[in-house]
Amino acid sequence: MAWLEYLLPLIFLFPLGAMAVIVIALRNLHDARVRSPFNARPLREPGQALRNRLDRAFATLFLNGALGPILTLAPLVYGMGRMLFASRQNWVEWALYGALSTVLVLVYCFLLIRDFQHIRRIKLGLACDLAVGQELERLVSPEAHPYFVFHDVPTDTDIIDHVAITPHGVFVVETRARTRPFTADGREINVVTVEPERLRFPGWSEHRPILKTLRASHWLAGWLEQRCGQPVPVMGVLTLPGWDITCAGTPEGLMVVSGESLSQQLSERRLGDLDDELHDRVIEALIERAAELDRNPGLSEPSI
Repeated sequence: MAWLEYLLPLIFLFPLGAMAVIVIALRNLHDARVRSPFNARPLREPGQALRNRLDRAFATLFLNGALGPILTLAPLVYGMGRMLFASRQNWVEWALYGALSTVLVLVYCFLLIRDFQHIRRIKLGLACDLAVGQELERLVSPEAHPYFVFHDVPTDTDIIDHVAITPHGVFVVETRARTRPFTADGREINVVTVEPERLRFPGWSEHRPILKTLRASHWLAGWLEQRCGQPVPVMGVLTLPGWDITCAGTPEGLMVVSGESLSQQLSERRLGDLDDELHDRVIEALIERAAELDRNPGLSEPSI
């Protein structure tokens, strides 16, 4: 029976299939998320959403790195089995098996390169988010009770990196990480010009970070007014760690800063006055809102 010549070589694929099943079962072996021993709720740190995203990126890298060799060997192993059971040798068929393995090697090389670049971007974003988070933590101290900082606050469609509450307003703080280019002689170019509708970096420009920060601050202002029953002064802050900022026209309601001495800049900025009652209502509302991300971790992912 001719069909047996194609069915019997599948026996040689069973060990590879078993290895693939083990790899898939172990893909989520590393999970850095921890829960509080007091109330079993997930513990959150600055950049926690990016940490979770980084864990998933490493799981994908592990999956592609481990499954790649198994799947690329599968056509060759099957072809060797075909050579044992075939009644006559067909060199075109053997060439097809070799070509298929070659294509799979190229595909998984591309996937590994993509995963490496993705992890690199997330790590850069996480490093900048942590640096800004540490700077914001300086606002919180026993002597400065009116200051409060939240991390990874979900909106309806996105996540706000940080929300800082001072006695004089609420600040929506977004962090963007961008790699600084070099000149031909090896000098680093780290100057970005802020224009009313875009950021002009050396060699390219972007408008999405400005729009996203303004959209987040407008959303939070409207949401807090609805929850607290009165207007709350809110301002957007876009931080670009490691960059020197040159302003040629910052949009209204937005600060663009490098993030250095951010706590001092926010504590000195006067948007208005929050009385004690409004201050406490704002904090309670944001505590409630931040808890939604714990109940639904897949709500959204931060931009980088």
